[in-house]
Amino acid sequence: MSQLPLFPSQSTVEFPSTRYQGSKRKLLKWIWENLQTHSFQTVLDVFGGTGSVSYLFKQRGKQVIYNDHLRFNQQIGKALIENSRIRLSPQQIDQLMLFHPHFRYPDYIQQTFQGIYFTDEENRWLDRVIYNITQLLSDPYQQALAYFALFQACIIKRPYNLFHRANLYMREAQVERSFGNKTTWDTPFEHHFRAMLAEANQAIFDNGQNNQALCLDALLTPTGSDLVYLDPPYLNQKGVGVNYRDFYHFLEGIMNYDYWSDLIDLRSKHRRLRPISSPWQHPDQILSAFEQVIAHHQHSLMVISYRNDGIPTQAQLIDLLSAYKREVKVIAFAQQYALSKQPSSELLLIGHDQA
Repeated sequence: MSQLPLFPSQSTVEFPSTRYQGSKRKLLKWIWENLQTHSFQTVLDVFGGTGSVSYLFKQRGKQVIYNDHLRFNQQIGKALIENSRIRLSPQQIDQLMLFHPHFRYPDYIQQTFQGIYFTDEENRWLDRVIYNITQLLSDPYQQALAYFALFQACIIKRPYNLFHRANLYMREAQVERSFGNKTTWDTPFEHHFRAMLAEANQAIFDNGQNNQALCLDALLTPTGSDLVYLDPPYLNQKGVGVNYRDFYHFLEGIMNYDYWSDLIDLRSKHRRLRPISSPWQHPDQILSAFEQVIAHHQHSLMVISYRNDGIPTQAQLIDLLSAYKREVKVIAFAQQYALSKQPSSELLLIGHDQA
């Protein structure tokens, strides 16, 4: 088992690159600038997603609990937040790439997703590497690192970096292009996988804390952390939400590979997982969902990341926090989002009880 020594300085490590939608990676400096004056040592990141915010707190020496209700996201938290020393060696990475003749490789992706997301050859590669991860790596942190790199490689090779449409044809169409994505799409999986593993290996460090990665519903997350950070799925003014389970159902399926067929909606063209209702996707339920989570963690310093043009409104969130906190501060960061035609602001709402 390969280990990294304790890093002498957290400034030497950097969170890996990602094309995961909704990542706060570019806002980390701004988030920290507005939280560093508050006194806290333990942090709960309720909607962990990419893990970039949890990683920020880990870099600052905090004890971090990363949480996300999706299993594939939990693997990201396990690899980069909970993991403090374990990495994959070059020899282990090489073994993951190989065809091992004594293995009886499954072919679920080849049979189920032909012509939908990836080429036939790429589907075979995925089936093989997923099986190799389960058979060749016994350490859970090494498995998590391999899954992290695999997920990022899958995202990189997808148009729009999503799995919301059966649009392999966009990659294969012989048309003149004015952008460079075609080269990225056609770069072999192995190249992306190795590159992401290299970044992940370099990102591992021990901050001297007992950090955790959980996979729980928001209302079941443990209480008692000094600071609770909420970055729930965004719901726009039209009531259309960001459904990460639907956008990245293929990655969640990988984490449920052995019983993927029991979860899949075969009636859908893009072979999504069967939908699961969530209050965070409904305009008439999301405010109540916010209140339940805030009430659940009302004794902690409360920090909410959201946008000023969403549901609930900024005023509703302020009123909600004010019902539980003595003071509420709002900081705005103006930016243009990739899929939005109108400029909007990222909000940081901080509710505390300090006099």
